[in-house]
Amino acid sequence: MAYGVKRARGRAEPMERSGSGGTGEREAPAAVPVALSSAFSYTAADEEKRRGVRRMKATATGLLLLVALVFALATWADRAGAGSWAAYVAAAAEAGMVGALADWFAVTALFRHPLGVPIPHTAIIPNKKDQLGESLGAFVGENFLSPEVVRTRLGALGIGTRLGTWLADPAHADRVTSELATALRGALTVLRDSDVQAVVGEAITRRADAAEIAPGIGKTLEKVVADGGHRRVVDLVCARAHDWLVLHGDSVMEAVQGGAPGWTPRFVDKKVGERVYKELLRFVTEMRDMPSHPARGALDRFLADFAADLQSDTETRAKVERLKSDVLARPEIQDVIASAWSSVRSMIIAAAEDERSELRLRARASLLSLGARLSTDTRLQSKVDGWVQDAAAYVVHTYRSEITSLITDTVRSWDATDTSRKIEAHIGRDLQFIRINGTVVGALAGLVIFAVARGVGG
Repeated sequence: MAYGVKRARGRAEPMERSGSGGTGEREAPAAVPVALSSAFSYTAADEEKRRGVRRMKATATGLLLLVALVFALATWADRAGAGSWAAYVAAAAEAGMVGALADWFAVTALFRHPLGVPIPHTAIIPNKKDQLGESLGAFVGENFLSPEVVRTRLGALGIGTRLGTWLADPAHADRVTSELATALRGALTVLRDSDVQAVVGEAITRRADAAEIAPGIGKTLEKVVADGGHRRVVDLVCARAHDWLVLHGDSVMEAVQGGAPGWTPRFVDKKVGERVYKELLRFVTEMRDMPSHPARGALDRFLADFAADLQSDTETRAKVERLKSDVLARPEIQDVIASAWSSVRSMIIAAAEDERSELRLRARASLLSLGARLSTDTRLQSKVDGWVQDAAAYVVHTYRSEITSLITDTVRSWDATDTSRKIEAHIGRDLQFIRINGTVVGALAGLVIFAVARGVGG
């Protein structure tokens, strides 16, 4: 009989064995998590299949009983002198019974001990389940998970060509773009802003600390001065300074008068303030209106010398680096760096959600372009095929033991009783046909053997 299984609170608990073994002992509980073993359990669909197996089993057993009845009647008829035909029928029936019993023993021994007798090498599936799982894992690893097999199989598929043809279809490109946008939104939603901000801030700060900026600034400034790009800035500053002096002349004169000694007469202070203001306004006006003003030339020479010092003067470069470190260390700068992630995140999410955004349109166009190239460029196809084969071969070579252990561990986690019953439910009908075929073939073989023996001896 099959092993009994009692289920309570969603767990499978082994019951005492009945019929096979007949010892009344309880099986030791499996040393695997219930979550694993429950994934492979005996279901109502399996029970429905097993009812079909029982019907076929009854048919095979009925045929055995029929052959036994024929054997008994034929033997009686032969002894009663019914004729030589009775001996032939009895021989055929006898051989049919032998074939049926042999096949019944073989089929039953797969799942349980025949008649409950613990004969060696019986109840193979329940007793050898773990070994079968290990053998299956080893077979899969040796014959399916070898780099050579994987490369050959993937090379025959022509993945590069198929991928190119598939991506060249606008509908498929739209689908991939949509899936990528969904994945991007999901990834940005899962990430915690504080973690990303810390990483971004640290990366920017570390990169800025590691790179010396003075030579780069010097080269840039040197090129700007050589091209005259700074003159627009000087023009703007001079124009703004002139306008400010015109509007705030009284303030300038008061500032000059306020800085005069206390023993000078007031009218002298006023004259000096007016004179200083007029000279300052004249100087700024001339700088604004005269491109060749000496002060502009002096400014050009100062900027050129400063650009050279930034590139070659050790002291100047050291000062710039200290200034950079001081600026980066300020909390305000760190807050700006950290807050940049929030702006970038919002921008990316908005672009991913908008089907007409530049991001999605560019992604779609890139996919279509890639598909068109892959479908026609044989060199690119070969590269893609090679990348896929290399990646698959690396995974198979590196993780073959982990992949095969998934098979062995999964089989080991199955309950032996459920496994045996489930397998029997799925292949039992075919096995019962073996019993029927054994009965028929045995009867025919017995008839032939008996006829040959009677002919030779007769």
